[in-house]
Amino acid sequence: MKTLYKSSAVHLVCMIPILFLTASCSDKKPSDAPEVGEKRAPNIVVIFMDDMGYGDITPYGNPTAQTPIFERLAYEGQKWTNFYAAFPTCTRSRAALLTGRLPVRIKRGDGKERLKLVFPDHVHGMHRDEITIAEMLRENGYTTAAVGKWHLGHMPDYLPTAQGFDTYFGIPYSNDMDAVGGPTPSWVTKPLRKKLDLMRIGANINDWDVVLMEDEEVIERPVDQWTITQRYTDKAVEFISDNKDRPFFLYLAHSLPHIPLFTAKELWGQSVGGYYADVINELDHSTGQVIDALEHNGLGEDTLVVVTSDNGPWIGMMDLGGSPGPLRGGKGTTWEGGMRVPAIFWWPGKISPRVEAGIGSTLDLLPTIAALTGSQVPSDRVIDGVDISETLTGNVSSARDNMIYYKHHRPFAIRKGSFKLHVETSRSFGIPADGSDRIYGKEVREMLLDQNKPQVADPALLFNVDLDPGERYDIAHLNPEEVQSLKALLEEHLSTVQPLE
Repeated sequence: MKTLYKSSAVHLVCMIPILFLTASCSDKKPSDAPEVGEKRAPNIVVIFMDDMGYGDITPYGNPTAQTPIFERLAYEGQKWTNFYAAFPTCTRSRAALLTGRLPVRIKRGDGKERLKLVFPDHVHGMHRDEITIAEMLRENGYTTAAVGKWHLGHMPDYLPTAQGFDTYFGIPYSNDMDAVGGPTPSWVTKPLRKKLDLMRIGANINDWDVVLMEDEEVIERPVDQWTITQRYTDKAVEFISDNKDRPFFLYLAHSLPHIPLFTAKELWGQSVGGYYADVINELDHSTGQVIDALEHNGLGEDTLVVVTSDNGPWIGMMDLGGSPGPLRGGKGTTWEGGMRVPAIFWWPGKISPRVEAGIGSTLDLLPTIAALTGSQVPSDRVIDGVDISETLTGNVSSARDNMIYYKHHRPFAIRKGSFKLHVETSRSFGIPADGSDRIYGKEVREMLLDQNKPQVADPALLFNVDLDPGERYDIAHLNPEEVQSLKALLEEHLSTVQPLE
């Protein structure tokens, strides 16, 4: 088993929780909630960040972030160091988390194409035939809520309320969409420096004609993004308090730290790590309020909390974007920095506290939650996630031994054990057009989406990502047998992917 170590008690000095309680209690009656054994079924809270990188918070080595809540949860729970999003950008990563299925298996609503990135002028979303964690748990008597970014379709047929969630409150797509001047982010074709200038002035909410929705209704436009993290938090705390007497599933998907950056105004410009660190610190503060609400309502030992991210950091945004830490690349790539993300599991008295170096993925949440709640995993379709509940609750190796890295609708890389094989590669969004990974100085070019064109790796590239997480040293010529083994495993996987009808 790849367990590194248990955290030292010396870390406790920086883990005093910030207790900010904003909830009020409710007199809601207990429901006919399901039971597991002699105890009520556990609540599930998934806190999903947008573009938060592997190196953005203190448990993963950031030296300037002020994230005592993440530090506390990592100490009291499990911190996974080889945990992956299922896709290196928004829409398909979110679809994969909620369904336990690789994005290549997920159709868009009309069934004519596979699901892609959803923009505000699109009328489609994730196909209604997909079964989400919310639908699975609601069948088992859970109440469900989605708060925050959705990005799986903003038309009525594709909103959270059509995908198993009882309620929804949030921005239905990325917070940089509906930029003034067009329904999609028209400024992506401007020089990177000009875009960064727009980011730095921050924060004029009128530059972003973004909607805020409650259930199926638009309630604010443009939404005041200075207040959005706190408003998401207030809704989450309210939901916890209102449903303290029955099992619930809360999917809290923050719109940040995706650019443009916003925080509560009193936090703006306060961090030594710049505006990006301001945002990370507020997200830590928000998580503290959620944990406080659980503990205040006596639910701490009855609730699994998962904190993770949809993909790696947008490193092309330079100091306004996040950090992949020691990893290579960022958002939009299948290098480790694009898909390996922070992942912390917290459940006092149930989680086996340690640093876990086995492989895991957001794909694994659906089957794992099913096992922990006594729910039924969909049996009429391929589920790519694996149940890691025994690793969370005991001294057992992760059931996942490989990871397939998709970009577009095909695999670019595959990992098994320590070895990772690239058959195609791409550059991070905003990386200079010459292909280098330098993002400062005269090499900076216009940030165009076509910079992200794939490049066939011929010959294929092989890395030992346990020894070389930065993917600096290609060892394919030294390990031809590993290259062939991984190619065969990739072909075996591709045989399970059905073409669209």
